[in-house]
Amino acid sequence: MTGKRKRHSAEFKAKVALDAIRGEQTIAQLAAKHGVHQTMINAWKKRAIEGMSGVFSGKAEAAEAAREGEIDQLHAKIGQLVVERDFLRRASGR
Repeated sequence: MTGKRKRHSAEFKAKVALDAIRGEQTIAQLAAKHGVHQTMINAWKKRAIEGMSGVFSGKAEAAEAAREGEIDQLHAKIGQLVVERDFLRRASGR
């Protein structure tokens, strides 16, 4: 194995998956066009199709709200830890 693994952006994956779903070109043609293995294109296509139902069911909004709540909790915890660290630093004389 001589090459590094490529990391593709979500936008690139979505574009390739959408091309595969449209079916205007074969998977082999898309693989050659985008420089990605056929197995990856099929996997991205499958994930895109499975994820479409979440767009219409409202699960995406619920997941986003849960993530925002978790981020708020993490920010609060960071603030608490900073206060504790500063207090202990002053108490130890540093």
